[in-house]
Amino acid sequence: MPPPKARGRLLVALVLCPLLFHLALATDRWTGIAGALGIAGFVDTALIVAAACFHTFIYSALLIMFGLTLLPGRDPFVTALSRRMYGEDIPADMVRYTRGVTWAWCLFFAGQLATSLALFLWAPIDAWSFFVNVLNLPSVVLMFAGEQAVRMVVLRNAPWHSWSDMLRMVAHIKSSVSKQPSSS
Repeated sequence: MPPPKARGRLLVALVLCPLLFHLALATDRWTGIAGALGIAGFVDTALIVAAACFHTFIYSALLIMFGLTLLPGRDPFVTALSRRMYGEDIPADMVRYTRGVTWAWCLFFAGQLATSLALFLWAPIDAWSFFVNVLNLPSVVLMFAGEQAVRMVVLRNAPWHSWSDMLRMVAHIKSSVSKQPSSS
């Protein structure tokens, strides 16, 4: 695991790179230098492909990962996380709720992909880039906040998670994924 300073730099890069992609596309800053070199079209295309591939890959992988856990006989993803946090014996209302949250995240991921595709096909490239590169992180944060608000209403004794609880959960997921046997 990288030291905290390196993790902080990585987080800053993950936030700033999409913004820089959008600014490069929206302001045509590349066209002067790239035009002089005769590669302006290539640079614009490369920026679009980089943003599109990253966005599509991440949301497709998340949709598949969450969606597969909704198949019969499997523990929905968020239910499995709850069991890890609170032990195997969680109340029935929490099991129902966490299954619904897993569905909600699947719909969110599918909505991100569908909106991205629709904007890419029918809107100006600046609008698509703004959605993919700038609105991406705020939409995820809004989804988390919305889920937290719904949880407080739906569950009687809704658990509240600190940032350290969430980081511990993410670390547990990461270690669980890395321990999975390879299929090669």
